[in-house]
Amino acid sequence: MRICKTAAACALLLALGGQSAFAQDTAKEKVLKPKEVTTEGLIDALALPEANASGATRGFRPVAPGEKPKPYGPGKANLLVTFVTGSTQLSAEAEALLDKMAAAMQSDTLAGVAFRVQGHADARGDEARNKELSQGRAEAVVKYLVTKHGILDARLAAEGKGSAEPMNKQRVDAPENRRVTFVSTRDLPKP
Repeated sequence: MRICKTAAACALLLALGGQSAFAQDTAKEKVLKPKEVTTEGLIDALALPEANASGATRGFRPVAPGEKPKPYGPGKANLLVTFVTGSTQLSAEAEALLDKMAAAMQSDTLAGVAFRVQGHADARGDEARNKELSQGRAEAVVKYLVTKHGILDARLAAEGKGSAEPMNKQRVDAPENRRVTFVSTRDLPKP
């Protein structure tokens, strides 16, 4: 009975938009499918607190009277960016998803933020090939954001992780193991 009440309380908090530590941890590890992604959601997930916040800063997040400010996200978003099998060619669905990511990156909130674009692969196949494929896919995402949306390439660093960091260790071919993760950082990548 107590577990049911706790679960109901957590569900209510999430439904009302509240963020508990449990919800934030879960959000960090969830892979967002294209239909689950909104530009606002990406901004919230990838926003970083100001480095030298003093109160009146560019990163100020206005709040209506009586409301609590939204906490900053994990600075990370796992996206299910799909590719043609065994290639670095983005699917049409992936391009639509990256269009939302570009809009988020162009927001005032994320204007001073750089990103590590991490490509991940599942564990099927040769480890060296998976590493190469994940690097190529991360580079394809960066190229799309730069050429189609004019995102400065200095804000993006492609990184292939291969199959080293699976989210679903029980199922080798799980879709969440083939993902692209955007990690917010204040440090611009080195050329």
